[in-house]
Amino acid sequence: MIYLDYQATTPLAVEARDAMLPWLDKFGNPHSPHRLGREAGAAIEVATTQIAVALGDKKGLGRVILTSGATEAANWALQGAVAGKRRKIVTIATEHACVLDTAEWLAQRNVELMVLPVLANGLVDLDAAASAIDERTALVATMLVNNEIGVIQPIAELAQMARRAGAHFFCDAVQGFGRVDLPLNECDLVAISAHKIHGPKGIGALWLRDGLDWPAMIHGGGQQQGLRSGTLSPMLAAGFGAAATLADQRCEQDRIHIINLSDLADKLFEDWTLNGDPVRRYDGNRNLRRDGVDASRLISEVRNIAFSAGSACASGSGRPSHVLRALGLSEAQARGSIRLGFGRYTTQEELREAAALINQAVARQLEWA
Repeated sequence: MIYLDYQATTPLAVEARDAMLPWLDKFGNPHSPHRLGREAGAAIEVATTQIAVALGDKKGLGRVILTSGATEAANWALQGAVAGKRRKIVTIATEHACVLDTAEWLAQRNVELMVLPVLANGLVDLDAAASAIDERTALVATMLVNNEIGVIQPIAELAQMARRAGAHFFCDAVQGFGRVDLPLNECDLVAISAHKIHGPKGIGALWLRDGLDWPAMIHGGGQQQGLRSGTLSPMLAAGFGAAATLADQRCEQDRIHIINLSDLADKLFEDWTLNGDPVRRYDGNRNLRRDGVDASRLISEVRNIAFSAGSACASGSGRPSHVLRALGLSEAQARGSIRLGFGRYTTQEELREAAALINQAVARQLEWA
C-alpha cells in the first residue's frame, strides 16, 4: 500500500513509538504523590516542554494543556471565548468542521457568528475580515494550513486585526505544526494534534498565552492547573513529546524532502488543475481536479494507494467538500477532485508508481465516459 493521505494522519515515527513503549508497563497515575505517580508526572512535564519548544515557545510565553485531540482544543477555544461579555465569533468558510460546527452550535445559543468568504484561491478576503472584526468580536478563529487544499492563511494580519479590536485570536495549527512557520507571538490560543506529526492518536493540545483568563471546559479533579480535569496518559504524552521534538529537529530536512516531492508531483500530474493558491501553500498537500473524473470511483478503483477526496472527517457524507465549494467550484468539479498528501516517509518511487496507477484509472474513466 502506498500511503498518500498525510493530511488525514501520519505514520507513527519509530522515535515516538520507542518513547511510548515503556509506559505500557509503568502504570502509575501521573497525578498521584508517590514515586510511581511522580515518575509518570515528570514524563508528562517533559513532554509538554518538548511540545512548547517545538511550537516555538522557548521562553515560556504560554501553557500547553493536553487534550484528547485538536477537536477538543478547538471546541474549548471557541466556547471559552464567548463566556464573557463579548458574544461574536469571526471565522472563515474553509475552516475545519470542528471550528465551523462548534461556531454554528454557539450561534444557536445567541452567539453572533460571521463566516468570512474566501477568494477563488482559497485565501480569506482581508477587506471582508477588516469589516467583520469589530468591538463586539470575542474571537477570530483561523486555520494556519487548510487541511483540504493546503493554502496558508495570513495569520499575522488577521491576528493584528483581532488585537486592534480587543478580540482574542485562535489558530488551528494542526496541519501547519512542524511543517510551516507559525507566528506564535501573534496568537492567543493554538490547537495542535500529535497524529499529524507522526505521533499517536488520541492526544492533542491547546496552547494558551500566559495571562489569558480562560474558563475550564472539563471539570473534576482539577488536573492541568485546574483548566482540564482528567487523568492523563503518560504513554500518549511521551509519544507526542518525542514526535514534536523530532519534527523540530527535522524541520529543514523534511521541508527540502517535501519540496522535491512537490516538484515531482507537478510533473506527474501536469494534466490536472491545482485547487487553491499555487504559492501560499504547504507543498505536501496537492488537491487536484480533472474534468469528467469521479473521485470516489477513482479511490475505489486504485485500491493499492491510500488517498482521499477531501477531509477524512467528512468522508462518507456524500456531500461535496465545503472547502472546494467555498472556492467557487461547481459540484462536478468538487466531485472530480482528489487530495494527495505526502510527507517524511514518502519516496519518489512511491509517488511515481501512484501517479501512474491514478492516471491510468483516470484514462479508463474518461474513455468510457
